[in-house]
Amino acid sequence: MTDANDQPISNPAKPSTPASESAAGPRPWWQRILIWLAILTGAGFASIFALVAIAWASAYSRLPDVTSLQDYRPKLPLRVLSEEGVLLGEFGEERRTLVPIKEFPKLMIDAVLAIEDARFYSHGGIDYTGVLRSALANLRRSKSQGASTITMQVAKNVYLSSEKAYTRKIYEILLTFQMEDKLSKDQILEIYMNQMFLGNRAYGFAAAADVYFGKSLKELTVAEAAMLAGIPKAPSTMNPLDNPKRARTRQLHILDRMVDNNFITQAQADAAKVEPLKLRTGDQGSKIHAEYLAETVRQLMFAQYGDDTYTRGLNVYTTVRAADQEVAYRALRRSLLDYERRQVYRGPEKFVALPKDASDAKALDEALDDAFGDLRDNDELQVAIVLDASAKKVTVARRNGEVVDILGDGLRPVQSGLSDKAAPAIKLRRGAIVRIVKTAKPNTGGFEITQQPEVEGAFVSMDPRTGAMRALVGGFDFNKNKFNHVTQAWRQPGSSFKPFIYSAALEKGFNGSTVINDAPLFFDAGVTGSQAWEPKNYDGKFDGPMSMRRALAASKNMVSIRVIQSVGAQRAQEWVTRFGFEAEKHPAYLTMALGAGSVTPLQMAQGYAVFANGGYRMAPFVISRIDDPKGKLLLMPKPQVRDESQRGIDARNAFVMTSLMQEVEVL
Repeated sequence: MTDANDQPISNPAKPSTPASESAAGPRPWWQRILIWLAILTGAGFASIFALVAIAWASAYSRLPDVTSLQDYRPKLPLRVLSEEGVLLGEFGEERRTLVPIKEFPKLMIDAVLAIEDARFYSHGGIDYTGVLRSALANLRRSKSQGASTITMQVAKNVYLSSEKAYTRKIYEILLTFQMEDKLSKDQILEIYMNQMFLGNRAYGFAAAADVYFGKSLKELTVAEAAMLAGIPKAPSTMNPLDNPKRARTRQLHILDRMVDNNFITQAQADAAKVEPLKLRTGDQGSKIHAEYLAETVRQLMFAQYGDDTYTRGLNVYTTVRAADQEVAYRALRRSLLDYERRQVYRGPEKFVALPKDASDAKALDEALDDAFGDLRDNDELQVAIVLDASAKKVTVARRNGEVVDILGDGLRPVQSGLSDKAAPAIKLRRGAIVRIVKTAKPNTGGFEITQQPEVEGAFVSMDPRTGAMRALVGGFDFNKNKFNHVTQAWRQPGSSFKPFIYSAALEKGFNGSTVINDAPLFFDAGVTGSQAWEPKNYDGKFDGPMSMRRALAASKNMVSIRVIQSVGAQRAQEWVTRFGFEAEKHPAYLTMALGAGSVTPLQMAQGYAVFANGGYRMAPFVISRIDDPKGKLLLMPKPQVRDESQRGIDARNAFVMTSLMQEVEVL
């Protein structure tokens, strides 16, 4: 014998026979069964009632204070924005944008209510009609809207685990009643619309609209809103990116529900059902390439706020202009790719096995799918697999399935890999994984085969008047190498360091007309302290006496060395600190005149800004203000003021040096 929960019930001890039964004989079997059922049921109901009362009283005393939700603060990511408010980067486990309920379009709310809780504004937290309908639907094994209201889902999602237990259900119901008592319907719905997980790290419908469609909530169509409203039921398996078929089935059902509840007309639903949806695929990151800049800001914020950086929803506005940043990114990549074209071809990235029978299209497609695997395009550097190669034409397959013939100048960078004498490691042949870029050159097939650069570079620009950074690109590819060459790469500046030495000479009394001899120099080991040194000019020529103006324009090494000899290496070392350079990175030797010390690109930008700013040295900065998720100002650094405390060099010195550097234009 079992109870209603299919749990075995032990046989009770047999009671003594009542006197009435003994005298009249045994009762009929059916009467005895009814008596026993009455006894057991009565005792069971009393016990169950007592247990439920105790459980509810115990649970109620341990309920969290739901009034805290009146100031709802979910985990919000750190958002890095440009000067104009363009998103440059986002950090946090959850992609979320907190949106007040009044800013949600009615269309999105209607789609959610239609499928989740159509009577949300009329029930008190528990939809008893929905519970009955759900029970009947389960008996009939037909589709149902479900009995869990939006309030119940908020209670479960915010406070409870997903554990399936009776105690959890008790907490859920009690919390539901409390929330309905303490919070308004709009407050509860606002939490739901911002809290629910919707797959692909998107929390809340505003984040989901961006992740799946690249749109704001206000831009959504009926079809898109219905698609998003269907995701909460199964975020990981019912979103349009991971399972388009199931997401589509759910969308159609929601459109019908919206019609049933008079949220939209049948004509609107019919139009939405045939509307093609353009999903946002590929990289879900920011549209503006500012990965190095965003990481720099993240580090600054983490130093200030610790782990709260990723949950407080800080909006950090930078001094960077989005257009300037994108131009800088493209310029650096173009320069490095142009340099790479002039280098020796190092061969394909690797080789994969492809079917030898080129006519077996199905086998080839399967092999290509496996081969591409985790390979990703690197922006304009697209990954491709060679299907056939000869000295005059190479046929490649792209990730999107397109087959391209590349010929002529499109093969010029990889000629060594097409030679019959090419080593196996660099030989272009069937199965080779290569990189291709689009080109406008004629007779190429529209593409050129190239290779990923090994050389690195950096780009930084700043406003010399304020120190505000306008663009920062720390390398060719952040995903490949996160080392920020703008701030971390200590390199020899070479001849670009000479103006700072010449500036020291001006302070000593030199001027642009001072004549200095461009003649050979030799220093024995006694002078250098190590070994003999015989410096040369870049072109190997010596032009004799010349003005300091012409010497700087021509970047004459011999003149620069004679200048630092006159100034004194110790004096020159102290002088360059006025531009923001570190003395210990520039040993007081004559080689400092040729840029033998160590600088970062950011230091060089700051140093040259002193000349452009009339002698004032402004510290570079990248953060203009920090707001909380609701737009309240948390921090705005005070702007730097050009006063004498900021002066690096005299205004006359800066003016003359600027004039000397302009001499290059006339040579």
